[in-house]
Amino acid sequence: MEYNTNAKRLALPEYGRNIQNMVDYCLTIENREERNRCANAIISIMGNMFPHLRDVNDFKHILWDHLAIMADFNLDVDYPYEIIKKENLHQRPPRVPYSETEIIYKHYGQTLEHLINKASLMENEEEKEALIHLIANQMKKSFLIWNKDSVDNQKILKDLAELSEMRIVRNAETLKMADASELIETPQRNTKKNKKNHSRKGQ
Repeated sequence: MEYNTNAKRLALPEYGRNIQNMVDYCLTIENREERNRCANAIISIMGNMFPHLRDVNDFKHILWDHLAIMADFNLDVDYPYEIIKKENLHQRPPRVPYSETEIIYKHYGQTLEHLINKASLMENEEEKEALIHLIANQMKKSFLIWNKDSVDNQKILKDLAELSEMRIVRNAETLKMADASELIETPQRNTKKNKKNHSRKGQ
């Protein structure tokens, strides 16, 4: 009895030993036309093994690449696609550069900084104040996630002025912010809210 541990290592174990044996047999076929038929039959079986991936872009192309890999790039057939090169198989992908944008306060995030800049340039005063109010509350919420103990509204207004390069300067009297309890959902509040919603559905 032959154990898999004694057999040669599988190039792509997800396809199993039987598919690899088919590929190995295909390599021994001398007639090119028959070899092409065999390769297409193997591709069909490989595709049936993963039916949930049929909607993936270039699914067939991937299968032919895998066939070439399992044949160690020695299978001479009429490939319908340009298959991957052996030298590129283990090539490292290009390095993804880190963002060089400096975020002043990381707990607020870069998107909020963009919103602050947008608000500072708005001309419609009513819309501008509404957006500033939303931004300030979001800043407070983000601060509370970072520091759950407490948050001073003056600190939020100071950061808002700094992030806007002093184009948005407000005080606690002119800019009312929500209480911390309203901004942070607690398990107890969630339970009460769910019970309330459930009772409404039952009515």
